[in-house]
Amino acid sequence: MIKSLENVMQRQLQSLELYEQVDRLKLAIFTALTFTQKLSGLPPENIFSVLLKDSLVAKGTVLGFITDCFREYLVENSFDDLIALLKRAKIEDRLLEFFPMQKRTIEAFSEHFSKAGLAPLVEYNKKKVFEVKLKELKTYLTDQISENADMGEVIESVKQRCKEAKLPDADVVRTVWEALMDAIQWSGKNQQQNINLALRQVKTWGTLLGSFTHTGKLQLELIYTIQTYCYEDAKLMKLFPEIIRALYDQDVLAEDTILFWFRKGSNPKGRQTFVQGLEPFVKWLEEAEEEE
Repeated sequence: MIKSLENVMQRQLQSLELYEQVDRLKLAIFTALTFTQKLSGLPPENIFSVLLKDSLVAKGTVLGFITDCFREYLVENSFDDLIALLKRAKIEDRLLEFFPMQKRTIEAFSEHFSKAGLAPLVEYNKKKVFEVKLKELKTYLTDQISENADMGEVIESVKQRCKEAKLPDADVVRTVWEALMDAIQWSGKNQQQNINLALRQVKTWGTLLGSFTHTGKLQLELIYTIQTYCYEDAKLMKLFPEIIRALYDQDVLAEDTILFWFRKGSNPKGRQTFVQGLEPFVKWLEEAEEEE
C-alpha cells in the first residue's frame, strides 16, 4: 500500500506543471498531511527528489509548491520536525536548488521565504550556508598549511573568501586555529613529540592567526578556542601556557587580553588547570608592567 502511494505521488509531482494553481495547492496540502501522519515506510527522499526536475524548477512551479507544502506542514508540526523531514529527504543542504537558476542566491532565498512567513527557514539556511563555507575554508587552509604555502598569499586568499562569504570574524578565528591543528601530522603516542609539533606549528603560522585577531574580543575568542582544544585533547593539556606565551611573543595576543582571560575568563573547560599553568607567565607580565 505504501509503495502504491509513493508511485501515485511521484506521478502527480512529475506532472505538477499540468495542474492549475488551486490544484497544486491541494496537492501540496496532501503531501504535507501525508508526512504529518508519519506514514511508516514512505521515504520522503523519493517524493521530494522528483521535484528537482529542471523543467519544473525553471518555471518556478516547484518553489511555489514546496513553499505551500512547508507552510501546511508547520500547521501541525514544529520547525524542528520540518528540519528532520528535510534531513530524511536529504534536501536540507539543497534548498536553493528548488529556485530557478537566475534566482538561486541567498538574498532571493531570504526574500522569498520571509515573505512566505517562513523566517525560521531563512535563518536555518543562513546557518547551513555559513557551515558549508567555513568547512570549505577549513579544508582550503589545512591543505595550504600542510603544503607550506606562502604565508602572504594564504592570508590574502582567506581574507577574500571571508569577505565574499560574509563569514563572522569569531567563526573565522576558530576555523583558522582548527585548520592549524588539523594540518599537523601527529606522532602517535609520543607525547613530547606531539607537544613539539603543535608548538612549532603555532610559532610558524602565528602571523596567520594574528591577521584575524585584530581586536581584543577576537583575541579572547582565540584564547577560548585554544583552551577548549587543549582541554578536549589530552596530549595538549600541558601545552596551553606555552601556546599563549608563543602567541604573545608574536604579538598575536595582547597583554591586556591575556590578563583579562586570567582574571575573568568565562570558559570553564579546564580553567583551573590552565590558570595554574599560566600563573608564572602572568606574574612575569604583571612584574614587567610594574617596572614600566
